[in-house]
Amino acid sequence: MIICPSCGSKVDSDLCLGCPSCGARAVGPPLAKAEYELASYGRAVIAFASGAVMAAAVLVAIVAALVENKSGWLRLSNILTAGEVAAWRLKWVAFPVAIVVLWSLAGLIRSIKKDQVRFAGLHAARAGFVAAIVVTAMIASLIGVTIPERLRRQQWANEAGIYARAYTLARAQLEYRDLKGTLPSQDELVKELSTLPDPDGSIAEALQNLDVSGYEAGTVLAAASTKSKSLVPRGSAIRKASFGAAPATDRGLSFTSYKLRLPGEDKILNTEDDVILEDGLITRASDLTSSSSAQSRSHTP
Repeated sequence: MIICPSCGSKVDSDLCLGCPSCGARAVGPPLAKAEYELASYGRAVIAFASGAVMAAAVLVAIVAALVENKSGWLRLSNILTAGEVAAWRLKWVAFPVAIVVLWSLAGLIRSIKKDQVRFAGLHAARAGFVAAIVVTAMIASLIGVTIPERLRRQQWANEAGIYARAYTLARAQLEYRDLKGTLPSQDELVKELSTLPDPDGSIAEALQNLDVSGYEAGTVLAAASTKSKSLVPRGSAIRKASFGAAPATDRGLSFTSYKLRLPGEDKILNTEDDVILEDGLITRASDLTSSSSAQSRSHTP
């Protein structure tokens, strides 16, 4: 059975007698098969070109990073830095492409090895495959080297965001005390601080999802000593007053000090990574815990 070149129909008889579908006739018998056939380099070229294109793409990305950095190109540290930048830029594209390319090149190399009479260029195909592997390994290595530093910087960014929120709330408390002469109570913290001027919206953002259970407001009063001795040399004694102190303003109790506990990176209150804001001073809960444990150990006989 052969295919009619005119209409594409399948013909079981001799085309010299004519095609049953279109009536076309062969002008002569089919040509004999060539005694010698040249091997095809097509698959080897595809494999080599795939590896070369991947290597060239990474090289171009590194050069682009060097141009953006505008520093000495011949320094090894600058080249490594540019390679890290290029690897992070290409990571979402390079790995899927590398998987597809490596899988395809492995199949091409197997087909070339299986029939080396029809296909040639096995060494070139292997060279392209090795280039693709080297490029993939280099990108993975450059990304792996920078992961610890990037995680550290991410932690710094998270801490900076937490501290920025604490500083904003400290500023809001200071502005509120300047305007009202007191500090808001726990129940009215969010409501009262929301009334402050907030042109950039930073106070509203800091108050968003604020857990007021970590807020305590109090007052510090100067109390005269009951001793008959003169108080001039030593001054007045300072004591913490309870919430039942006498009102100082027409609004009721006047709060002059506060303590606000904010959740840390785990977003859970009352854990070791909490941030404590006390009268504008920001400290870490873990630091207070470690210092208290150190003091207890020092006082232990």
